[in-house]
Amino acid sequence: MTDTETKITQAQSAALELANLSTETRNDALHAIADAIEARAEEILDANATDVTEAEELLAAGEYTQAFVDRLKLSESKLESIAEMVRSVAGQDDPLGKTLEARRLDDDLELYKLSAPIGVLGAVFESRPDALVQIAALSLKSGNAVILKGGSEAAESNRVLYEIICEAAAEVPDGWAQLIEAREDVETLLERDDAVDLLMPRGSSAFVEYVQENTSIPVLGHTEGVCHVFVDEGADLSMAEDVAFDAKVQYPAVCNAVETLLIHETVADDFLPEMAARYRDAGVELRGDARAREIAEMNAATDEDWTTEYGDLILAIKIVDSLDEAITHVNANGSKHTESIITETADRAERFMRAVDAASVFHNASTRFADGYRFGLGAEVGISTGKTHARGPVGLEGLTTYKYHLEGDGQLVATYAGEDPHPFRHEDFAGEWPPGRLSEE
Repeated sequence: MTDTETKITQAQSAALELANLSTETRNDALHAIADAIEARAEEILDANATDVTEAEELLAAGEYTQAFVDRLKLSESKLESIAEMVRSVAGQDDPLGKTLEARRLDDDLELYKLSAPIGVLGAVFESRPDALVQIAALSLKSGNAVILKGGSEAAESNRVLYEIICEAAAEVPDGWAQLIEAREDVETLLERDDAVDLLMPRGSSAFVEYVQENTSIPVLGHTEGVCHVFVDEGADLSMAEDVAFDAKVQYPAVCNAVETLLIHETVADDFLPEMAARYRDAGVELRGDARAREIAEMNAATDEDWTTEYGDLILAIKIVDSLDEAITHVNANGSKHTESIITETADRAERFMRAVDAASVFHNASTRFADGYRFGLGAEVGISTGKTHARGPVGLEGLTTYKYHLEGDGQLVATYAGEDPHPFRHEDFAGEWPPGRLSEE
């Protein structure tokens, strides 16, 4: 076997042991990882500085964008946030072994549906080194082994972080986390449907489509975020200005930043001039349709702008005639990530939220809230823009599946078949597996 094939096989073996570790053991390992990240901060930052220096050289050569380099950078405060995130994952309820349903098929014949790990996860992600820690932490807490493939631009950072994680989680079965680095390693990963249970690519739509087309392993894709804020005719314009500003400027390099601002024509004259001035003061390049350009100074938007994830201080602006036009534009041009309506009219907000096809739809809130940590999930492996099996920020629950346990007393199927079959009871009840452990309900 190749080195990558060996790593995948080791992860498969580790997953069987990891699934049976106690909650305490997994949580202790997570706390040890958080402590180690803080203790070895200088080592991590030194490695990251090497990555950033190389990236800045490519930025100067025009091969990288500033937003791309910004996503790569770590700092002491960022490492503190990463450690806190790991502890937050440890603090989440154990997602494993939960009785999701209990059904009495007949006397002394009880069926239990229990949450369980998926098994072996394969994660391919972009330049942010913190993604490696998030994915590893969530995998460990949810009892899954994980194959990690970060971008080459973060190679030094990822190697150090991976080493720290594995050394700190010494009580976890060896091989539960594996790091692969080369492009050909990804090709090997895509072929191992015998050992890998779920792939989680994070990147462009083209990359996710490539993965989906070149593997028979189920794929949970994290693709581009073409997010919208719609300022409705019933909006509190002061609130709308603050929300639209936060959604673009607070951190423009991430997938939940707004890329297109839609404005109802009845409020455009009152709202857009001050909003545009505030954006310009923050260094945002504005690209608008013809009507927007009549109200405020900005560049002309092209058809491509309506479907572009800038990841930078660039914003497309469009004036719409109605709520229906806003909904149609979002559904035609969005990436099913996160959309927001700003309005004080409850029925219009409800209509927008029901009609828009996206993983997250907000009312009077910044799109930047679309995040696993902010949702109270501890962290996220990514934001799924698909519809199965998990959608939106994918935390612990999205990394579990379920299995059935049937408790009997010698029952035979023949009893329930034939000319005079014994009837099933099929009664749901408030029980937990193992039998005798009553649910809190």
